[in-house]
Amino acid sequence: MILLFGGTTEGRKAVEVLEEAGTPYYYSTKTGEQAVALHYGQRVDGAMDADMMQHFCSQHGIRLLVDAAHPFAAGLHQTVIMVAGRLSIPVVRYERIYPPRSADILWIDDYSQIPRDIHTLLATTGVQSIRKLRPLEAYGMTIYYRILKRQSSIRLAHEQGVPDSRICYYEDADSMNLHADAVLLKESGLSGGFAEKVDAARARGMRIIAIKRPESMAHDAVVDGPYGLRRAVERLLPAFFPLHSGLTTGTCATAAAVAAMLQLRGKRPSEVPVLLPDGETLQVAVGYGGGHAYCMKEAGDDPDVTQGLEIRATVCQTSAPADHIVSAPVEGERVIIAGGEGVGRFTLPGFDYPPGEPAINKVPREMIRRNLDMLIGDADSRQADGSKQWICTISVPHGAEVARRTFNPRLGIEGGISILGVSGIVKPFSEEAFVGSIRKCMQVAKASGSQRVVLNSGAKSEGFLRQAYPDLPPQAFVQYGNYIGETLRMADSLHFPRVTLGVMLGKAVKLAEGQLDTHSRKSVMNRDFVAGLLDEAHCATDLSSVTLARELWEKIPAERLDDFCRAVIGHCLKHCRSLVPRSSLTILLIADDGTIHSL
Repeated sequence: MILLFGGTTEGRKAVEVLEEAGTPYYYSTKTGEQAVALHYGQRVDGAMDADMMQHFCSQHGIRLLVDAAHPFAAGLHQTVIMVAGRLSIPVVRYERIYPPRSADILWIDDYSQIPRDIHTLLATTGVQSIRKLRPLEAYGMTIYYRILKRQSSIRLAHEQGVPDSRICYYEDADSMNLHADAVLLKESGLSGGFAEKVDAARARGMRIIAIKRPESMAHDAVVDGPYGLRRAVERLLPAFFPLHSGLTTGTCATAAAVAAMLQLRGKRPSEVPVLLPDGETLQVAVGYGGGHAYCMKEAGDDPDVTQGLEIRATVCQTSAPADHIVSAPVEGERVIIAGGEGVGRFTLPGFDYPPGEPAINKVPREMIRRNLDMLIGDADSRQADGSKQWICTISVPHGAEVARRTFNPRLGIEGGISILGVSGIVKPFSEEAFVGSIRKCMQVAKASGSQRVVLNSGAKSEGFLRQAYPDLPPQAFVQYGNYIGETLRMADSLHFPRVTLGVMLGKAVKLAEGQLDTHSRKSVMNRDFVAGLLDEAHCATDLSSVTLARELWEKIPAERLDDFCRAVIGHCLKHCRSLVPRSSLTILLIADDGTIHSL
């Protein structure tokens, strides 16, 4: 059992991670005022001292503590560490991501170091800091307190003698427009809006004072994002998640590249930090060979033929051309990404890069470059005349053999595997667990009272659909992943009067053919079927070079696009209407740019 301390943005993100397991846990906040949806978690509200926390952990069989509380909640952090030590329970600290400390900000350790020469101060440090700031008014300082617009905070401010004329609220857009000489901030990290507050203060010419965050304590694991949290829980409490996550080939290639660069500097750590696309940092195990570094592909419980493959990287700075580099380096880039043995090559258009390029997709290339850029100092980059480049070569021994068991040959990728990944981590779901999660969300949607449920494949399509239905509550939007058929059947069983199914083109052409589970392991785009759709729309489009459905948006003439969309939606409706016979069904086809097509 896990006890999670939250009440923050990180607490909310941690809830989302733990909910994926479908396993019971406890979520503790000080005030109970945070609105957060719990399906498997149980709320525990109210502050705990060490004895209360120890009793709770013993009584409820707690085996892991996750501290996602505010970075300035020093007392709670100390209590968590103390209780964990008494009970020999591991602790995961969910930290925030902090931008570098800027030189134009006055950094202080506590409130006593605030300069006394300030005439008007805007304090954004929260209602708990009022008692520490009010003595400064004796020096003639006028202080405005920016607090949360909730009754408990307003009451506490009034109890400390702050009049309404000196209170402003975070929720008010113009609360930074006060004519203050200076602003006082806490180093609250990116999720605490620190960067936005600093930018607003700079734009208004305000002096910026920031209280440094408390020093972090020793924990069994420190993470700064949801993927790191999941992997830490999997390691420290393996039974909590029925299925364990893995790493994408892109993350493995990036880890190998970072290790290869560190090896050039005389360092050979067993783990290296990898910055993921979402900004969080993951520690990844690596190894070293003769002139290269490597990372073993870890698929977790996701069935993947690349499991256990050794993904290698070499890094060198040279002015000699490399025969495995096809395209010229992009202007301004310090690192060229090359493909070696076992990495496939694109032979058809339609991918992120042209035919002949190594099959290393856009996001992994950006990950490799971004991580290596952080290690390459200005003196190590290129010579003044630009004659030298850093070249990172990714190779996968046995990659060509393994690629024959993938869809790569059908997609026109030859000679090896692809280096893939969008998030950097692979989260496996058994069909039973994932469908169960969808069912929970559908039940919450029904309980919200909404007469319409809006089904979508993921965050991107949901964002577009929320704009189309701005008046619906958030609970009315439910992600189906690939399980379109199962989700529609749930909508029917719950008697939703109106059902909207939003689908992007890649899944839509599969659904139009009758494939109600659109997972890429079970189906690929049927070019012959798509050709039939084009004929139906009287659209003469050459499909010989098309490998991905999304390319059709660019291929189809504008004057025939509506006809093609109607043909796709019509076939989708033919297969879906019978699954929700008692509902009014609307199917929306969503383009990559967010344009929504309907009948």
